[in-house]
Amino acid sequence: MKIALMGQPNSGKSTIFNSVAGYKAVTSNFPGKTVQYTLTKFNLFGQAIELVDLPGTYSLTSFDLAELEARKYLLNGNVDIVINVIDASLLSRSLELTLQLLELKVPMVICLNMIDEAVRKGIKIDIEKLSKILGVPVVSAIAVKGKGIKELFSTAYKRGEKKKIGKTLNFSKDVEEVIEKLSAQIKEKQISKEFNVPERFLAIKYLENDRYFMEDFKNRDKKIFKEINYFQNLLKEVHGRPSDVVISSERHHLSMNTYESVVSLTKPQVSLINYLDNVLMHPILGYISLGLIFYLFFNLIFGMGKIAEEPLLDYFYRLIPLVGKSINTDTLLFSVISGIIQGLAGGIAIVLPYLFPFLFGLAILEDLGYLPRIAFLLDAFLHKIGLHGKAIIPFILGYGCTVPAIMATRILESERDRFIASVLATMIPCAARMTIIFALVAFYISPQAALAVYILNIIVIIISGKILSRLLPEVTPGMILEIPAYHIPSIKVALAKTWLRMKEFIFVAWPLLIVGSTILSLLQYYKMDMVVNKFFSPLTSLLGLPVVVGTTLIFGVLRKELSMLMLIQAIGTSNVAAVMSTTQIMTFTIFVIFYVPCVATIAVLWKEIGSKRTLFTVFFTFLLAVILATITRFVY
Repeated sequence: MKIALMGQPNSGKSTIFNSVAGYKAVTSNFPGKTVQYTLTKFNLFGQAIELVDLPGTYSLTSFDLAELEARKYLLNGNVDIVINVIDASLLSRSLELTLQLLELKVPMVICLNMIDEAVRKGIKIDIEKLSKILGVPVVSAIAVKGKGIKELFSTAYKRGEKKKIGKTLNFSKDVEEVIEKLSAQIKEKQISKEFNVPERFLAIKYLENDRYFMEDFKNRDKKIFKEINYFQNLLKEVHGRPSDVVISSERHHLSMNTYESVVSLTKPQVSLINYLDNVLMHPILGYISLGLIFYLFFNLIFGMGKIAEEPLLDYFYRLIPLVGKSINTDTLLFSVISGIIQGLAGGIAIVLPYLFPFLFGLAILEDLGYLPRIAFLLDAFLHKIGLHGKAIIPFILGYGCTVPAIMATRILESERDRFIASVLATMIPCAARMTIIFALVAFYISPQAALAVYILNIIVIIISGKILSRLLPEVTPGMILEIPAYHIPSIKVALAKTWLRMKEFIFVAWPLLIVGSTILSLLQYYKMDMVVNKFFSPLTSLLGLPVVVGTTLIFGVLRKELSMLMLIQAIGTSNVAAVMSTTQIMTFTIFVIFYVPCVATIAVLWKEIGSKRTLFTVFFTFLLAVILATITRFVY
């Protein structure tokens, strides 16, 4: 049985998904698209269940790429039952999507998630009455605490077996008459069979002037297109508004009527959380809080990483002399084994101590509901560089990994905004570059110096954004952003998210790291590293870096953290400060965090913004890295 989770953004779909999937999930792209969905399999009543978490969707009538792909997935008949996840505290607005899903005539169960938040706001929902009105089971849940999840999937399974569909709520009489007439035309011409959707659903989509369905007939059947135009004009004449506005207002009216008939309002519970936004979103205190939160966040990561890094590194670097006692250090075998050990050491002792707390902290901030608040605070600031606050979402994701950050730029409406945001996202210090900043600058210079690197990074992004905005002038639209309620994060869910994000490092980067370390050992064994270093000597000379650093720059294109790990191997000691000055450490760090994006990032840029713009991004970031690193050499 295939179950799909559908709901508006911030309704708690992913929390429900993670509570079932844990770490056993696969992220896939819709065919031919960069839009992602998440898939997992689990057992229920001894039966295999496939669960799909579709992108957050406000409406089934949309021009947003993610929402369009989510709808197509449902239209293709890929699911046996839909679980419509609703934020119970925002029931009136959420019901509009529910009504559209009912029009699809697919078996459905409603999950009233965050029921505790609704109670806190003084919203009391008659669940039985709501179930009776819509003709579908309604299950209340508190996903972050795991409450109601078992009952939800048990109900969904039974409903899916029966293949029972819900009720379709009717609009006002004159609108229904138009829908019925158009539905009859669609049935007569057997159009709905081509799309595999009910006649009524298709009729409504035509009246809404839905681009996905309309384009089909513009190209091949002008007669039916004229008939659709006739019915659209009929609604416009009666109501004095375009037919899509009429349908939208009818659906809104229905959802409000349903809401009012099942909800009774009581006195809301007042707590400290109610006053939290008075500080965190204040025009002045909000920015002070933001700076303080990030300062504490990065200091905490460094503190935790440093505690683990030193003893782990010592352990691994004691292993190499032990191997040397049993194997001649001049042999090829010793070079290979020491390369593998150093690759393992890099992953366990240098990357993981910083990567895990960083990703875990990011998951906590995300689940708290603080990330959209950052977007709100920085909206005015981003307008100054030609973008708007929505762009902060891919930027924040960039602190985890640049690949999903670039993919997240699709939430921006214009192609120009997506291009600028993609270029700037490549400069955000991802988790790999964050490891370099902490393990080199913070460790060998000071945590304050590491913070200065982040501040410099922000300044460079601002200036770069200004330059790109001047080259591509356009009026940036305003932003409508939903600010979700605060939630106490679930440690279990945060750990599951952290694991999902760490998997890429463990299964992709770590093997690369070990292979890269072994290759560098072989280059050193055959003295080929000197050839590579000589080739890069004009660059290393310009930057005032040791000649041996040349080889490390190649590996950084594969994965950024490889540059630092290869540096330790190239200079022959884990104590970088013994070979390089603080100026050289800072210069190396500045160059590596800005120069050419990694291979995975280049691949996704190629797909998202095209080959020419990708090559521009590679050249732009490399030139920027050389300029900044050269300035650092002479100034720091």
